[in-house]
Amino acid sequence: MDTYKEQMQAQAPKEALDIMQSATKELGASRMLEDSIKIGDKAPGFSLENTSNTLVTMDSLLSQGPLV
Repeated sequence: MDTYKEQMQAQAPKEALDIMQSATKELGASRMLEDSIKIGDKAPGFSLENTSNTLVTMDSLLSQGPLV
């Protein structure tokens, strides 16, 4: 990760780096990271429409195998 960060800082325009730094600070202040699920937490159930407009649920996917 450090190598990626170093490459990004060396290659990206300053304006892009400034925007990313600002967005990172906003994310940290939003508490979104503290409220998100963590390793080992149970994923919340969900249901979404797929590209065929068919409702797909987490339970139906789990019946086919593990989810990542």
